[in-house]
Amino acid sequence: MLVISTREFREKQGTYLNMAKEGEDVILKSRGSGSFKIVPVTDDDTLMSKEELDAIIERGLKNIREGKTKRYTMEELRIKMGL
Repeated sequence: MLVISTREFREKQGTYLNMAKEGEDVILKSRGSGSFKIVPVTDDDTLMSKEELDAIIERGLKNIREGKTKRYTMEELRIKMGL
């Protein structure tokens, strides 16, 4: 595990980002803001804005109101998701 200051991180961002990408634990310590761990985003992570999430939820609620949904058993969901 590598612990660095935010100042050091700003000076060598690329180096530390590459280290995190390669699996090294990189911890940023800031006197005023606390500590943070840098980790790469993976394919399993979902990134979206609050507006995008709200739109997805609204679309789902609309589908429910309009009867455009289908019920699945837990086993059917597992099969659909490949679990």
